[in-house]
Amino acid sequence: MLKGKVAIVTGGSRGIGAAIVKKFAAMGADVAVIYAGNQEAAEAVCEDCVRQHGVRAVAYRCDVASFEEVKATVAAVKKDFGTAHILVNNAGITRDGLVPMMSEAAFDAVVDTNLKGAFNMIRHCSGLFLRNREGCIINISSVSGLMGNAGQCNYSASKAGLIGLTKSAAKELAGKGIRCNAIAPGFIRTDMTGEQGENPLVAMIPLGRMGEAEEVAEAAGYLATAKYVTGEVLRIDGGIAM
Repeated sequence: MLKGKVAIVTGGSRGIGAAIVKKFAAMGADVAVIYAGNQEAAEAVCEDCVRQHGVRAVAYRCDVASFEEVKATVAAVKKDFGTAHILVNNAGITRDGLVPMMSEAAFDAVVDTNLKGAFNMIRHCSGLFLRNREGCIINISSVSGLMGNAGQCNYSASKAGLIGLTKSAAKELAGKGIRCNAIAPGFIRTDMTGEQGENPLVAMIPLGRMGEAEEVAEAAGYLATAKYVTGEVLRIDGGIAM
């Protein structure tokens, strides 16, 4: 379904990002895996895609919060792959704390990576999409951006901002054949969330369990091929944000 397409996935070395990379590879896409620090993990994801699905997969180290690093990385992807058709903004960090005690550095770091990083990627990838007269942008938001979450004002603000960015970009770019949607995962089992038995928030989920990264990847696969969907926020949350 995605054969001949090139997908860029930030935060692609583990968790939800790695699951999306593998899903796209299984659908036939070549993949550019953007990672912040763990080169070994990123290269392992690439090797798995090549071995399992015979696609091209290359890892690129990039701090998405840096406008210039993103510019250089997108240029490197263009040189290696020729173009890009899909962008998934998944890179994200947490620096949790209550508002009265949160440092400015903790707030800025989360917003710079989670929100500004997505802008940087869209800004530098949009030229490729415009030349192709097609593109698909998928921003990984969170139910925290819909509901808020105590102790995560920085994270919630960044993820709510992603929803506004998604809708504005969708309106701006639709006439050029470029779609922009968001996924709002709930509590997904990753390194960041811990195991199901350890998380008291599981009791709040109507479906009674944490989600799996592969379930978010299924949603990304749908949005990558849903030609008449743009400006949407798709919750993958077991019903917690109903």
